[in-house]
Amino acid sequence: MKAFIVDRYKKKGALRLGEMPEPALRDDDVLVEIHASGLNLLDSKIRDGEFKLILPYRPPFILGHDVAGTVVRIGSKVRRFKPGDEIYARPRDGRVGTFAELISINEADVALKPKNLSMEEAASLPLVSLTAWQALVEKANLRKGQKILIHAGSGGVGTFAIQLAKHLGATVATTTSTANVDLVRSLGADVVIDYKKQDFEQVLSGYDVALNSLDSDTLQRSLSVLKPGGKLISISGPPDVAFAREQGLNWFLQQVMRLLSFGIRRKAKGRRISYSFLFMRANGEQLSQITSLIEAGIIRPVMDRVFPFEATNEALAYIETGRSKGKVVVKLR
Repeated sequence: MKAFIVDRYKKKGALRLGEMPEPALRDDDVLVEIHASGLNLLDSKIRDGEFKLILPYRPPFILGHDVAGTVVRIGSKVRRFKPGDEIYARPRDGRVGTFAELISINEADVALKPKNLSMEEAASLPLVSLTAWQALVEKANLRKGQKILIHAGSGGVGTFAIQLAKHLGATVATTTSTANVDLVRSLGADVVIDYKKQDFEQVLSGYDVALNSLDSDTLQRSLSVLKPGGKLISISGPPDVAFAREQGLNWFLQQVMRLLSFGIRRKAKGRRISYSFLFMRANGEQLSQITSLIEAGIIRPVMDRVFPFEATNEALAYIETGRSKGKVVVKLR
C-alpha cells in the first residue's frame, strides 16, 4: 500500500511516499480503508524527533494521527463494527499511521462517523476534539457560569474548544489575530483579544480555567488571569510528573519531567492555581459522545484546506506556518 514514511528523524525532513506492507489485523482491530486524514502539529513534532523519548517510534514508520474511512475487515473479537461502516478515529500512540491507504485500529479507539459530515470534515476532528474534551470535561470539569480563556482560538483545538465550552455553559475568552476575530466570534467567543493590539493579561481577570497551546511565555502570563483555585492546563508543555507516570515512563524520565515543569508548577502553587499538562489519548467512547454533539448541530468542524494525498508534505509545511484557520486535511479517495 502507498504511505508517507518517516525514514529518519529530521527537523522539517520530507516524508517519503513509498510502499509499505498492509497492516496486520489483530483480534480486536478493524481494518480501515482511509478516505481522508487530518494533519496536526504533533505529526511535525514526531517527524522532527521532539517526542522520541516518550513515543519511541522506530523508523521507518508511517505518520498520521487522524482518520476517516470505511471498515473493510474486522478481527474475530470485534463486536461494535462491521465491514462497510463509515468511521473516524484517532489511533492510539504506538499504532498511528493514517498517511496511508489502510490502517488497523483497535475497536476501542473508533467511533461511527457523524452522519452529517463528509469524510474530509470527519477526518479533521478526532485529535482536536478529544484534546478539547479531555481538557475541558475531564481535567477542568468546566461548568455552567465559569469563565475560561482559550488561547489560539482560530486553531484546530481552539475552534473546537470554544464551541464545546459554550455548550458547557461557560463564558469564553480567546486570543487570536486580527484576521480571525470574526471567525472566533461566530463560534461563540464572548471576549476576543486581538493579540496584535492587546495583552490578554491586561484585559482579563478572575478566570476559572486557561487552556494554553502556545509558548512558555504565554503560559506564564496566563497565571495572572486566573483566580485562586483556578486551573492552568497546557497541551504544549512542559510535561509534568503526572503525565510521565500515566505514560509509564521510567524513574529517570519522571525526574526530567519534574525538572521541566518545576518553574511553572512553583509559580502556579504560589498563586493557589493547579497546573497540568495534557497529552490526549485515543478514546472511541468519548468520540461517540462528540459525534452526538456534531449530529445535533451543537459543534461544527472548521476546515481550512483539503490537499490531495500526494501533497502531504506540502500540507504539513502549510500547517507549520501557523496561519491555518481550523484544520487541514489530505484526501485519498
